[in-house]
Amino acid sequence: MPQAPAGRTTLRSPGRPCLLTLCRGCCCGSPGKGRDTAAATQLARLRAAAEMRSGARFEVRTSDCLGPCDHADVVVIQPSTAGRLRGGRPIRIGWSGTRGCTDDLLTWVAAGGPGIAPPPPALELHAFRPARPALGPRRARR
Repeated sequence: MPQAPAGRTTLRSPGRPCLLTLCRGCCCGSPGKGRDTAAATQLARLRAAAEMRSGARFEVRTSDCLGPCDHADVVVIQPSTAGRLRGGRPIRIGWSGTRGCTDDLLTWVAAGGPGIAPPPPALELHAFRPARPALGPRRARR
């Protein structure tokens, strides 16, 4: 076990599993946008799979708006501790509300997710990088 600096305790844990965070903010799963039924079905499927057959390979949670809304039904897949150690990074998937996309998500995280297993090819088409937020108002040159 690694030595901890004085006054600190180092704990060893088996590591965190993959984490799927589903957007349920203003556009994703919104009854006014007609996505409430599909979103509820998707969430139920993912939670059931996480509880029943994943062997603690992934967890599911919801969040307020993850943005951008033009990629509605956003899911962020965070790698497990093992995946992170192998170079895996969080990946954003847009337009994830279809049955096929949900199937691909389940297949990928059951295989280990980012850093452990490559994503299914169809899922790669849904991946996107969010635009960087503006750093503030630009000053006009004088």
